[in-house]
Amino acid sequence: MSGFFYRLPRNLLQCFKGYNLLWHALAIVLTYLIVASGLDWRYFLATRLEALHGFAFSAVRLGMVLPVLVPLILLAAGSLCGFPKIGTTAFALGQAALSGLVVSSLYKVFTGRIAPPHAFSHSSLIDSSHGFRLGFLRGGMFWGWPSSHTTVAFAMSAAIWELYPQSRAIRYFAILYAIYIGVGVSITIHWFSEFVAGAIIGSVIGAVVGKSFRSFESTANRE
Repeated sequence: MSGFFYRLPRNLLQCFKGYNLLWHALAIVLTYLIVASGLDWRYFLATRLEALHGFAFSAVRLGMVLPVLVPLILLAAGSLCGFPKIGTTAFALGQAALSGLVVSSLYKVFTGRIAPPHAFSHSSLIDSSHGFRLGFLRGGMFWGWPSSHTTVAFAMSAAIWELYPQSRAIRYFAILYAIYIGVGVSITIHWFSEFVAGAIIGSVIGAVVGKSFRSFESTANRE
């Protein structure tokens, strides 16, 4: 399991260094613009459709299960088949998922974003999209900005993007999965701006982890 922790502290710090920090700033600026313009609330009202219920909540469930299940399956498959690339992918996805969860939870600790109303009917609802409780743990660490589901999904997708530069099919499947999870949670348990921010921050995390594990793979191959 040492591969799972490969450069983990360094990779986490790298997510906030140099140009990567500018992407975090972009996520914050876009969130402000989306909230201030009222787009969050309009998006919320436009997606209160019963037809979206099954699609949306399946994304919520899969977004919780697959980040744990997929790396474990790949790790077992890599060991059984003797393909080091699969094992490296498993470690990279696991670390990307964990890093995405850690970073998004850290933001939530300080932003305290109020979750959207959990209803598919928009009658008698009051606009709560501007609700931030800034401070330490004023809004907990499980709800809020950015979406952890989206951050983790895009982190895993971006890691795959870096690890498989020659495979369009794998790359496109990974990004479609991330979009599916992000859109699904944006019409259920998160605001649209939290999906946007999670996609940006998660992509930064995944790119850092993916590049790191490319070097891990190269080192292992030389040995």
